[in-house]
Amino acid sequence: MLSYTITADDHCRRLESFLQRLLPAALPSYCRKLSKSGACRLAGTRATPDTLLAAGDRLDLKASATVTKLLQGTRPPIDLLWQDERLLAVNKPPGLAMHPAAEVDHNLADIASTWLGEQTNQLVRAYPVNRLDRGTSGVVLLATSSGNAGILGRQIKEEGLDKTYLAVVEGRLTGTGEIDQPLDGKLSLSRYRCLHSGRQHSLLLVEPVSGRTHQIRRHLAGIGHPVAGDKRYGATPLPALPGVALHSFRTTLRHPDTGQLLTICAPLPPILRNFTVDRCDMALQQLLELLSEQATTCTNYHSPA
Repeated sequence: MLSYTITADDHCRRLESFLQRLLPAALPSYCRKLSKSGACRLAGTRATPDTLLAAGDRLDLKASATVTKLLQGTRPPIDLLWQDERLLAVNKPPGLAMHPAAEVDHNLADIASTWLGEQTNQLVRAYPVNRLDRGTSGVVLLATSSGNAGILGRQIKEEGLDKTYLAVVEGRLTGTGEIDQPLDGKLSLSRYRCLHSGRQHSLLLVEPVSGRTHQIRRHLAGIGHPVAGDKRYGATPLPALPGVALHSFRTTLRHPDTGQLLTICAPLPPILRNFTVDRCDMALQQLLELLSEQATTCTNYHSPA
């Protein structure tokens, strides 16, 4: 039996995603099979592919010749949170652009495309279905073909995405609130809830009801609490951060094939996790507990991409 202790780097990661990172040469179907068959157990009990991991959990994996061989693979250059023939869900690091541009060579779409091509020995292109600003980290969706991108894009346009962000903002902010401030001449609404308030910074859970450009960043700056590090909207520059203190933590969508709701959470990048603990005057364990609570909290509306 192989045993692993889950660290904060994988806190709120789906079990299937952890197995894919542990066994990088394995197909997603094999990772699902391991958990469903009972070959993979958490704290001695069976778990499902959707089970969310928590720092300190003990994971036991039945050793076999196949597992031993798959352990020797090389991890993909992207942090896969979900994968099937239609869709990739990736935990985008802060500071990485989504697309190639005149001033940008290193970008998520090209990295994912190269990796997909290596897996299939074909010329493959990954198509972003939704987007994150370069400085924002967290869940982003990519389709595995232009046809799949069209299917997913139409579905999201009709149904929207249930998206939840974590934001560290300047200043002390408590309670809950709505920011109903038009952007670019269009109605725009964001809802927020303070999870923890420190001496000079606060940790918020933010849900964008509409989907305007830089909506969360502009809305929070508009109420005098810009996202930490977001110098474009009035925050103090923070050279130590590769982006801004904004993270797409949880995304829920209906799978186009099965019709089932798929909820994907993205662990906080270590640099943003440490920044949050430091600037919001909280203990690491306190932050991890808050993240676990929010990972399983349902929202009752969907927001456009």
